[in-house]
Parts: sequence; C-alpha cells; structure tokens
Amino acid sequence: MTIGSSDNYPSSVAEDAATTTPTADNPWTARFPNPPDLCFDYRALVEQDNGIARATERQHRICIIGAGVTGLTAARELYRCGFTQITLIEQSRRIGGRHLTVLGSQHPAQTHTPFEMGAMRMPFFNRAGESPTEGRSLMAYYAKAFDLAFSDFANPGSQWVSSTGIYLREGSMGGGTIAQMLVWKNQDGRTPPPGEELQKVYAKWKTFADRMTRHVAAVYASDKWEAMWAAIVDKYESVSFRNLVSMPALQAWDERSPGDFGGLGMSAQESAIFYAIGIGDGSWGAFYDVCALYPLRTAIFGFSSHLQLIHGRVDTQGNPLASPCLHSEAVHDSAGLGFDRPRYIGLASLNECLFFMAIEETGKSVYEHSRERSNGFLTDSSVTRLRKLANCKTRVYFNWKHSQPAHTQEHFDDFDSVIMTLPSWLIETRIKLEHFTQQMLPYETINAYKTAHWETSCKVYAPLKKSFLSSPGKIPQAIVTDSFIHDVYAYRYNDHYSDDCILLSYTWEDDATKLGLLSDKELVAQCVEELDRILMNCANIQERISPYIGIDQAVVQRWITDKNALGCARLYRPGTYYDAVGLMRYNRDFAHLSGLYFSGESFSVDAGWTEPCFRGAVDAVIHICNKTAATFNGGFTMNDYPHYQLRP
Repeated sequence: MTIGSSDNYPSSVAEDAATTTPTADNPWTARFPNPPDLCFDYRALVEQDNGIARATERQHRICIIGAGVTGLTAARELYRCGFTQITLIEQSRRIGGRHLTVLGSQHPAQTHTPFEMGAMRMPFFNRAGESPTEGRSLMAYYAKAFDLAFSDFANPGSQWVSSTGIYLREGSMGGGTIAQMLVWKNQDGRTPPPGEELQKVYAKWKTFADRMTRHVAAVYASDKWEAMWAAIVDKYESVSFRNLVSMPALQAWDERSPGDFGGLGMSAQESAIFYAIGIGDGSWGAFYDVCALYPLRTAIFGFSSHLQLIHGRVDTQGNPLASPCLHSEAVHDSAGLGFDRPRYIGLASLNECLFFMAIEETGKSVYEHSRERSNGFLTDSSVTRLRKLANCKTRVYFNWKHSQPAHTQEHFDDFDSVIMTLPSWLIETRIKLEHFTQQMLPYETINAYKTAHWETSCKVYAPLKKSFLSSPGKIPQAIVTDSFIHDVYAYRYNDHYSDDCILLSYTWEDDATKLGLLSDKELVAQCVEELDRILMNCANIQERISPYIGIDQAVVQRWITDKNALGCARLYRPGTYYDAVGLMRYNRDFAHLSGLYFSGESFSVDAGWTEPCFRGAVDAVIHICNKTAATFNGGFTMNDYPHYQLRP
C-alpha cells in the first residue's frame, strides 16, 4: 500500500508548475517535490566536501542509542565532522532497524533474492526526466555515494507491473453476474483503472490531488510558502482522512483561502472502495483514522513519486561489488560480540554502507573507528536508564549481553550528548529518564511521544519461480483485494537470481493485527490457499498460483511483536499534529540544556519512510555542531536553518 502511487506524480507537476528555485542568496532552500516542513535542502549541506561542519571539540562524548538508519547516519556524519568519541549502542545483533532484508534463497552457492520485510520502496524526490540520484534528497545522495543499484518499484496500478488484478466483493464489482477480476493494464502510466465504479473514485482523487499539487508547487520555496502551509495545516490538522474523503469537493480554489482545497466528495460506497483498494493501487484504509495531513503530505510532496526498489551495492548480474567485510566469516563489535555480517544485498546495503564504507574525510569507516575503542560500538546491549548528572553530563546505563539473561551485566558510561533514535514506545517501556528537569524535558514533550500511535504491519514473503514472470499467464503480477491478504506483489530483482519473489500478503493496522491469530506456518498456508481460491473463483482467470510459490521457504514479519520495534510506522491522529511538530522542535529549543537529542521517524511527521530518518539524524548533528561551536561548511549558519512552526 502506498498513497497516490504514480510514476510521474507529483514530479511531472513540479516540472510544469514550480516557479521558484534556490538562488545564490538562499542556497539552502529546498525545491519541490520535497517535504513541506522544513523547506530546507539537507542534501546541499551533507554533500559538501568535509560534510556538515568541522568539529572544534573533537573529544565531545556522544552516545547514539539505536543502530538503525537514523543512528548510523548520525554516527557517519558526526565522524565526518571530526568528532572522535562516538558510542553506538544497539539492542539487537544486527544493524539496520526496520530496514530488514532477509535473503530468500536457501541455496548458499547462489546469489540470493532478497525479501524486504520492512521498508521496501524508496522515493528519491527527483523530478520527471531526472535520474533518481539527482533528486534533492538524502536518499538520492547516499544512493549515489554508495553506488547502490535500483529499479522502478513494481507498485500496483503503475506501469512497472504487467497488470494489476482488482478483486473486490467476491468479484462482483463491475456489475456482472459471474465473479470477475478487474485487470488494470497501465503501460503508459496514464491509463485509469477499469470499471465505472473505480473510475469515479479515481477521478475524485485525481481532481483533488491535481489541484492541490499545482498550487503547492507554484508557491513552494517562495516567500509565500510558510503562510500557505500554515493555512493548510489550520484547515486539516483536526480532520481525519476518513472525513476528508467524504468532505464536499471544491469547484475551484480561492486564493483568499489558500489552505482550503476542500475534500474528495466521495459517497459512502465510493469511500468503502477507496478504503479497501484505494484507486486500485492497494488499501488506503490504514490511514482513514489518522490526521488528514499525513496522507496529503505523502501524496502531494513526493513520497509516492518515482518509487525505487533497492537492489544493493551490486553489479548488473546482482553480485555484490567489492566492499568492506563482504567476505568476512564474522564481524565483531567493540566488545568482541559477533553480529550479522554485511552482504550488500537489498535495502540493508544502505545501512551496511553507512557503517562499513570508508569516509573520504577520515580515511576510515565508522565501523573501523569504533573497533579501535572499547565502547565504540556495542551490540546486544539494551539501554535501561538515562540519568542527568550535576556536572551536566548524562549517564547511560545499559545491560550488556541483553539476550542472555544468565550472563547479562549492567554497565554505564557518561556522555556530553545523547542521541535517542528508538521507536517512542521502546523509550517509554524500556528506558527510565532520571533527573531531567522540566526546563530540560517538558512534560508536553514526554506526553507527545508517550501518546504516539504506532501502526502494526505484517508481511508474508516467499520465493517465486522464474516462469511466473518470464511466461506470464492470466494471473496479474500485482493483486489488490478486500480479502484478508489485501495486497500481493510479485517482482524480479535480477535475471541471474535463482528465484523471483512474491509478497503474498501486505497488511496494516487491524488487518495486520487480526492475523496474530495464526502461526507463521498457518498464515503462509492460508495466504496461498486464499489466493488460489480467489483466482479460481474468477471466470477470467481460472488458474492457481500455488505451483509457482516456494511455500516452505516463506518468511513472515510482524512488526508489532518485534521487541526491537513494537510497531512499523509512527502516525498521528487528528488534533495531534502540533504535538508531533513539537517533538521535531525539541532539539533546537531544549537539547542545548538537556544534552538529549530526539532523532528519527519517532520524532517526525512523515512516518514509514527513510527520508525523515536521514533528516532527523542530520538535524541532531547540526544542533550538536552548533552547541560545540563547530565551524559549519559552505557558509551555512543557524540563521539559514528554518524553524518548525507551532500552533499560532
């Protein structure tokens, strides 16, 4: 499921409508498409020679809690700046967090087809006709810097699948007396979905989204943008997406009410279709009861445009390029504990590159530098307490060998700055914050992350025989349905891999939670059985998919039961948008007093994506550099860094 998926949208609108670009007087301004706040080009700051800044207090002691993409990015960029006393603490025995790539093939001699059990489709924020790596995003920057291979993601409803099958209400949508699967072929990227009912839903969404995108693109990054975004927030921050869908549509936008774009104007029946299968691109139901600003941000500002599948740091045959520790039998942390070695396959390669690839400015990787120090990188270590000391330092307590209760040992160390990158539910359930005053850590901040809403999600992956995509029959490559399996994706990484892969079921929220009734083995069997049932029930298909699927090699990931995550994506409900923005402002307003920096998706308003993780990491680095009087590169000053706007 992704919102408003279309290869050229909104990037094509940006090409046509955007009138403002950064000038010599304002080189740090972002361009459209990009997130609406902050309107800041993080890539321009990070991609400079020598990175963000030159550290003056190189011995400033920094602890980073969590070795997901946020923590790894923060560590890399701090080390680029010249900070040398960085400690990275990770609870699990692997790096990457919710970037979880599992190798699907069971044949050790063959290159493995990856299963992306977490994040899987990356927006680069590039415009139409522009290479993804030229997009103005940190994802684009790192993909280019690390030579990551990628391809257009096979999203339902896009031109990157041969066809999308739509099965709603037991095949009755379309009005026939015989069960049918609607088949959507969209090779040109502009063909609407089939069926009168679905086309009405599609038209109402497209009318709304086109109008909003064109007006936003024309103002983005100009001196009018902050006022326009504030007006949009004022209009929609207390509105659920469910209400936006049924809210009356406007006939025309009025510049005297710049934030009001009306609603989608759908009937109850149209809304039910939209909930179940979107515009034929997958269910949007997981977002129906969250703040309307979230799906608007996702659809309008580039998160759904030119989505890419990351193959890894690999050659044209899918084999890993020469890379650090690639052929190591094992890798070890600073205390000698082994953790998952890098393979440079799939999205996990991004995290492995951040950690293991050498940095030009230092001549070493973060991993190499960490191994030189006894506390540089610690795995299997669960942080339990942060205690603010009278000398302004923060004492970090952690249980070493966390996964081995009989051998667990409590340790502590003192730091000048601590970057917290954990999912907010883990902060509340695992970590005590002691002796932080209200001036350092206001209750409003604590309440904002304690009351955050985390989505559940479940994925069921399996190997897929090459013949399914090489010699397609009647079965569509992607399927969206209101059945319990919901969304099905089949796609190929490389002709040379032994198998392709199929995401048998991709579910969110209640649809994922209800699957907790079944064991992994039962869930896999029921998904395959249900797919066969649907396909055989459709008069225009009548073909089983089970013969193509490696059922015994299927893998299930349930994010709500993952003890290192407790959820897949952090969202915010109507009326809580400013709480989320307040968390993003914390680093600027309070971190210089507390020494505590909140970073990553937990403290963003763009849940479920990698870009806010990058941006949160860089935000923490900027503020630590500012606190320690580092010399920023490129003439950047804190006056160039815009402010998050709270409720007027």
